[in-house]
Amino acid sequence: MLIALVAGLGLQGVTQRYDQSLAKELLLDPAARRDRSSASSPLNYLLVGSDRRNAAEQSDQRADTILIAHIPAGRDRAYLISVPRDLLVEIPPAPGNAYSGGSDKINSAFHFGGGGQPGARLLSATLTQVTGLRFDGAALIDFSGFRKVIDLLGGVRMCVDTPVRSIHTNTQFNPGCQEMDGARALDYARQRYDLPGGDFDRQRHQQQLLRAIMDKASASDLRTNPRKLDEVIRAVGASLTVDTNGTPTQDMVFGLRGLRPEAMKGIQVPSRSEMIGDTSYVVLDEGAAGLFQSLRGPDLDGWAQANPKWVNHL
Repeated sequence: MLIALVAGLGLQGVTQRYDQSLAKELLLDPAARRDRSSASSPLNYLLVGSDRRNAAEQSDQRADTILIAHIPAGRDRAYLISVPRDLLVEIPPAPGNAYSGGSDKINSAFHFGGGGQPGARLLSATLTQVTGLRFDGAALIDFSGFRKVIDLLGGVRMCVDTPVRSIHTNTQFNPGCQEMDGARALDYARQRYDLPGGDFDRQRHQQQLLRAIMDKASASDLRTNPRKLDEVIRAVGASLTVDTNGTPTQDMVFGLRGLRPEAMKGIQVPSRSEMIGDTSYVVLDEGAAGLFQSLRGPDLDGWAQANPKWVNHL
């Protein structure tokens, strides 16, 4: 978000200043970290969303959102791949704590790792074990902090497709496109109960929210309003902990300067819900192997064209 926002405005010259507002940590496990890629290679970033980033406050927290951002070699488009939070996986042992590994939902890896940086590292190791994918970088996102970002942008336009009542605030969301402030947009994007597709619908709504934020940032007056630009980028930076895998921020900005919101697509990992014992899990379908192979290679576009069932046009 921060990189694409600055790059989209053609303001790579300000990155050194705003780079200082980003918290930087090693979020990727060594097994999940990719060697520095060439300019002609696709990029894969791990995005982990939660309500708090401070590990000392997260001892009982699980990752609310897990996304893989895939940017093909042309750097002019992006795919957001949502990993189901209830996906049944084998979680490896957590270095430095008492967790010895085992079968569980993938969002539990963040909890068993200890939240924050160690939680993100165990989650990244788990994802690499499942997908065979190594990452070019990672970000831990405090979604509660994004409320301020959305409000600074003047709200975002979200299109509600199915009526749903929030289990968190009791707010009723009725069908239709509407402007939402930060609290309302994030509340809507967190709902999964009483939706036809359950968590799969929630994944799509979160993808739509990220697209809506980028749309609003691109269409706003940030280019001609330095004070507002400063507030927005600092708010984004305050909501992130990043691992750039050694790539200078200004290089990332230059490399992503052609990325536009309208060139974003969402992808759902081929999977299905299944009751195992008394617990509801998500398990992978056969098509997931092809998706993971395409993420590791140069042709995710081809996979998306051949598998429209799993593609969300945002």
